[in-house]
Amino acid sequence: MSLLNLKLRVWRQKNGTSKGAFVNYDAPNISPDMSFLEMLDVVNEKLITQNQEPIAFESDCREGICGACSMVINGIPHGKERGTTACQLHMRHFKNGETIVIEPWRARAFPLIKDLVVDRTAFDRIQQAGGFVSVNTGSAPDAHAILVHKDNAEKAFDAAACIGCGACVAACKNASAMLFVGSKISQLAHLPQGDPERKRRAKAMVMQMDAEGFGSCTNTLECEAVCPKEISTRVIAELNWEFMRS
Repeated sequence: MSLLNLKLRVWRQKNGTSKGAFVNYDAPNISPDMSFLEMLDVVNEKLITQNQEPIAFESDCREGICGACSMVINGIPHGKERGTTACQLHMRHFKNGETIVIEPWRARAFPLIKDLVVDRTAFDRIQQAGGFVSVNTGSAPDAHAILVHKDNAEKAFDAAACIGCGACVAACKNASAMLFVGSKISQLAHLPQGDPERKRRAKAMVMQMDAEGFGSCTNTLECEAVCPKEISTRVIAELNWEFMRS
């Protein structure tokens, strides 16, 4: 495949209190085999050689595992490819000469730090409110020591796939975190290890979610559509059920 010549419109903002704006950049000679973040690396290298401030964005594993690569690409969190994080989105999915608009997550609960970087520690505080088991489990037990029904194990595993990236919040018109919270609650609700704290877990996590300023769910299913791990909104129904029980 031939190299791509692209134009970027990137949101630049010095900090959370300063005024931000879109800035245009050229991204010439981009290999279709590059990931989206590798393309930004190339752009930043050019900016540095020109003594300009590089574009700030988050990354860590670059393998679709950590959820750090949070950005809105052409109006869609993580871009148009289903079940794909921004770091795993390859440039072959864009057309030569295309203009790509890149923005940060937009949510009151995710205050902007700089450019494309937002503070997502609200998710950490929700997790700390109840998304854990406090029992001392010791070393890893034998796989058959505690019997778990296959259906429950699969549902727990599906929910545990959540990487806490925040795409669900960025896509929701209410900036709801219900898919994230539902995933964390569903993961433990289907396992026997989660039973001892089951009655307090949902209440504590929902109260913390509300305190952080996330909105409510209105069932538009945008969260499920953009989730890079394709987590079902089934977990939201389970969250509501667990909250009512608590």
